[in-house]
This record gives sequence, C-alpha cells and structure tokens, in this order.
Amino acid sequence: MFSERTSVGLDVHARSVAAAAIDGVTGELRQARLTPGHDDVRSWVQGLPGPVAVTYEAGPTGFGLARSLSEHGIRCVVAAPSKLQRPAGDRVKTDAKDAIHLARLLRLDEVTAVSVPSRSQEAARDLVRAREDARGDLMRARHRASKLLLRHGVVYSGGAAWTGTHDAWLRSQRFDQPATALAFESDYDTIRLTLARRDRLDTAIEAMAAESEFTPVVRRLGCLRGVSALTGFALAVEIGDWERFSGASIGSFIGLVPSEYSSGSSRVQGSITKTGNRHLRRLLVEAAWHHRRRYRPSRTLAKRWALAPAAAVARGEAANQRLHHRWARFDAREKKPVLANVAIARELAGWCWSLAVMADQ
Repeated sequence: MFSERTSVGLDVHARSVAAAAIDGVTGELRQARLTPGHDDVRSWVQGLPGPVAVTYEAGPTGFGLARSLSEHGIRCVVAAPSKLQRPAGDRVKTDAKDAIHLARLLRLDEVTAVSVPSRSQEAARDLVRAREDARGDLMRARHRASKLLLRHGVVYSGGAAWTGTHDAWLRSQRFDQPATALAFESDYDTIRLTLARRDRLDTAIEAMAAESEFTPVVRRLGCLRGVSALTGFALAVEIGDWERFSGASIGSFIGLVPSEYSSGSSRVQGSITKTGNRHLRRLLVEAAWHHRRRYRPSRTLAKRWALAPAAAVARGEAANQRLHHRWARFDAREKKPVLANVAIARELAGWCWSLAVMADQ
C-alpha cells in the first residue's frame, strides 16, 4: 500500500523533466520544470514534505535516476508504460498532465513496477544486446551478399553455406563490371568485420559466464538442451530477478502465451502475445528446436553437467526427457512444427525458471 505523504510523478525526457507532487495531507499540487540532471531532480524531491515516493515511466533514459533516488533513501517506482491506465476520452496530452497522472496513479497504488537492474547487471545486459545487434548485422550482411550473387545468376551448391569452403568460394568470385565487383567487396568486407566483432563479443560473454555473479545460474540453466553458455548468460542478465515470477507466469512475461478475447460463454484464443523481451523469446524458441531430436546426452551437455550441482543435473535431465516426449506427441498428432515449437518454448521457460531459482547445494 502507498504509505508516503507525498507522491511525485516525473515525465522524464532527454533534455527536460516535468514534475508534479501531490501532498496527501493538504491536497496541494506542486509542479516544476527541471533539468534531467539527477542532482537537480533529487534536490527538488528532497524539498517536498516527506516521506516521498517517486515514479516515472521506463524508457530510453534508463534507470540511473531510480538508483540515485534510492541511494538517498527515496522510494522510486519505475512504471511499465504498457500497464499504465489512461483516462478514456482524454484528447489533451502534455508533459505536465502526464506527470500529474503518474503522481495520482502512484498514490492509488495503480503503478505496475518494472525490475530495476543493478549496475553490473545492466552492464552485462548491454554486452548481451551488443552481441544480439552483431548477430542481426551479420545476418543482414550475409543476406545482401547472397542476394547480389543471386541477381547475377551465381548460386553456391557445394554444401552448407557460410563455412570455410563457402568462404573460399566467395573469395573466388569475379565480375565483369567494376561497379558490381566493388559492391560485392563492400558486402564481403562487412561480413568479415561483423563476424570478427561477434566473435569478440562471444569471447567476452563466455568469460563473464564462467566467472561472474551470474555463473551459478548459467551453470544450472546449462543442464538443459539448447541452452549454451551464451544463451544461459543472456537469460540470466535479461531476467535478473527470477523470484518475481513463477513457472506459470514467466511464459506470459516473455510473450509466449496465446492472446485471448473472451466474453460471456465464448472463448477465443489467438496467436501468442509477443509482449515483453523479444530477445528472450527468440532464444527460447531457438532452444526449443533442440528438443525435437532423439534425446541422447551429448559430450557438450555432459561437460556442462559436470559444472552444475547434482540436483540441477537431475532436474535438467527430467526436463530434457519431458520436452522431447512432448515433441514426439506433437509429431504423432501431426501438429504444425512451428506451433508445436512455441508450446515447447513456453514450457522450456518454466523449466528455466525452476533451475534458476534452485539453491546451490
């Protein structure tokens, strides 16, 4: 319940902050236009009748302001923008009105908070997202190069693409037109540079996964098929506080549950909601495909098991067997593989939660 005397709403932007404070005793409304500097905002908040609670929407300005206020004993709630109630029929939107609306919602305890990561968690998350950006850049660069060759009738047929043999074949390509040759060289150089950048990030992530505050969780998650050190580390730093979820609710957080519109006696379910962190959703969907193959613990999986507690290995073994049996049942029913894989990914998220919250023994 809201227990502070003053509720403060902040509409935070890159160059300005609109602030509104409601005094619960006198009913007075105070408003101000502040600079985005943490000291300026904190100084204004500390001048209000205390105790004070503050809220602002999560956005591109990050969590630095929330940490600064919390370190000085001021409770700060970072609100989830998609969960905020909006006045129906309101056609006037200004920064000042948004700040007042946030202050009122905070006083009514109607603000859904997001988890504020620690500085180390946010730094690790930046590293993981840089790697995700590099992966996307590499995919697009490869797509541009292959489609340029396709437009000129050049198609590789020597086996799997993007291997050492394929790379040698790419380097051997020659073109009559100098402009085409220059365009292809540009695409190929981009591929090489992006691949080197991705590999550097992979090395850094593997080093952090092996020795950091996230290592115990990464090792427990590694007991599952399809969850390598890179995937486990990304899951650990993106979710952070696993205790705020349950095995049933984590799928909803990642957006792997069906959308629904039900009224009266009718119940209609549609495609998955795709809310929340799409990076996590992609990782889990990719990992779920690994459980379709016949289950035989590989050497790589055995190496990961050797680093994890015995209880985590036993639970991971049970998860791997169950997920494969679910895949087998879906295949026997001739379920569409794409739909079946999403269902497997949703259950895999629950198993990940089970391992993440498990205490090391």
